[in-house]
Formats: sequence, structure tokens, C-alpha cells
Amino acid sequence: MCKMNRALKLRRQPPATLSDASLMPKNNVSELSEHPALSEVYRSENPTVDIVAVHGINGDAFKTFTTQDKKCFWLGDHGMLPSDITNSRVLTYSYPANVTTLFGPSCSDTIMHIAHTLVAELVADREANDATDRPILFLCHSLGGIIVKRALIYSSSRTSHKLQHLHSIYICTYGIIFLGTPHQGSDKANLLKYGQRLVAICVPSLVTDTTPKLLEALQEGSETLQEITDGFAPIMQRFRIFFFWEQLKTHMGVTYDYVVSHESAAPILPDTERAGLQSNHQDICKFASRNSRGYKLIIAALRRYAREAPEAISSRWIQERELMGARRRYEADELLR
Repeated sequence: MCKMNRALKLRRQPPATLSDASLMPKNNVSELSEHPALSEVYRSENPTVDIVAVHGINGDAFKTFTTQDKKCFWLGDHGMLPSDITNSRVLTYSYPANVTTLFGPSCSDTIMHIAHTLVAELVADREANDATDRPILFLCHSLGGIIVKRALIYSSSRTSHKLQHLHSIYICTYGIIFLGTPHQGSDKANLLKYGQRLVAICVPSLVTDTTPKLLEALQEGSETLQEITDGFAPIMQRFRIFFFWEQLKTHMGVTYDYVVSHESAAPILPDTERAGLQSNHQDICKFASRNSRGYKLIIAALRRYAREAPEAISSRWIQERELMGARRRYEADELLR
């Protein structure tokens, strides 16, 4: 059993409704001010890969990856990830993750803003650390995977000379581990159920609410998830991907159920890996020791990707700089015409 590096203060949450802005959980206001958007939790002497963890709805950059007894933060604690992937730098991303915001009106804009900010924060951090070419591995829980997919869609489209720094995140991303992220874009009903189940977990007082306003907000959220899934499809073959699904049901106030079905969390797609973890949706990203179920699977994937990434990303940069040169020559020729 390992001890957590940081003291995490738990705050009681007030009752919530989707229409009441005052219901934003404490961790979206006071706790977010306690640490920056990107927090470095481990750095080896000579890191060759950046591992970036992104939490999900009503999550937290630290608590999401910390055991319920608050004793083990496996991303940064000695004897856990830092001991298993010694050539890494580990970051965790913090953002306002209230379910009433992310699955409410303007859901699409909210996720887009968070994703764009993630790209900008990563670029700034990596420039400050002279690591703009370093490979990136993403570790995503639940809706955090949707945010990462949206961020990579955005980064992939920033190809102009003036925005090349934003494009670098797309170039450098080698692997993504999804933990309980909904991907099944072919069935809107599945994504709508995901939103309803998140509300049941995060805002139990609304579990029986069937008002048009709530259902419309959830429907908008499900459509946004589908649009992002569809937009990610053309670029996903560029990455090494491992899908994990929950094998235990989560308590939802009046019943137990899977928040994300295994069909949605781990679609059968070419050149991807998939596995189930003996955890519920909330605990799928928490590990008390190196012997915890699922830990070895995730570490094995991260270690494999960390080993492969430097050579692969180096080759990508060679190709990208050749393309950049060709684009600049074309633009110069156009100006002379």
C-alpha cells in the first residue's frame, strides 16, 4: 500500500439540479484554484515521454486517480507508475467537470473550450520544458476520453505555419488509453443513457426527473458525443489505442448498472486493443498497489507505448517538416503569381 503525495480535501456537495448554476461542485471553483490546469506529478531525470491523465465528469485531477481511502495516488506515488515507467514525465489535467455544465445547454461549446485549452496548456508547458517534440501518451477516464478526442481533432486541423505549435500535439500523440469512455457513436440511445447514468451518479436528486428541459439537455449532450466520435474516426488509426471497460456495476441511487456498456467502451476496431477491468465506473482508474486488478494491464500498455514512441514520433517529425517545407514553397509561389 502506498501513501499519497498530496493531501486531498473532500468537500460535501450541495443538492443539484441541471438548471441551478449555484450547484457547481466545490472542486470546480475553490479546488481548481489550488493547482494549475496541468500539474506535473512525476519527472524522471531524462524523460523521453509525457504521460497526460485526463479525468471525467465530476472528477478531479488528483482524486480521480486516488484510492477511496486517499492512501494511494498511483500516477505519482513512489512504487507505482514512477517506478514502472522510469523514463516518463507524468502530468494530470484539471478542468471544470460539473455534470450540469458538460451535459447541459451549450454542451458542444463547453467541451470544445476545454479541449482547446488542453491543447494550449500542453503546448505552453512543453515549450517551457524544451520538450515540444517529445511523444505524448494520454490516459483518459470516462468523458476525459471525449475531451482528448476533441483536442486531437482540433490539433490535427491546425496546419498553417502560424499555428504549427498547436499542431504539434497531434504529431506527438502516440498512444491513448481509454478507461470507461463511451465511443459507440452509431447508437444515440446508448450515449443518451450514458448521460442519464452520469446524472444518476452525480446528481441523485434528479434520477427520477423526466422533464423536457432535462431530457433536451441530455439529448444535446449525447449528440455532441456522437459528433466527436465521428470526427475522431478519420484520424484514430494514427494512434495506438487500448479500450478498457468496467466489469462491475455502479450504484446509481436506486439501482446498480453499468455506466458505459462494454460495447460502447471497447468497440471492436482494427488495430486496437480491448480488455475488461474488475471495477465499477468510478474505480476503474484507482489502484491501491501494483498487485491491484488492472494495474499490470495498464502499466504494460504504457510501458510498451513508451518504448515504441520515441522512434515513431521522430519519424513523424521528419515527415512533418518535409510537408511544412512543401507548403511554404507552395504559399510563396502563390504570392508571386
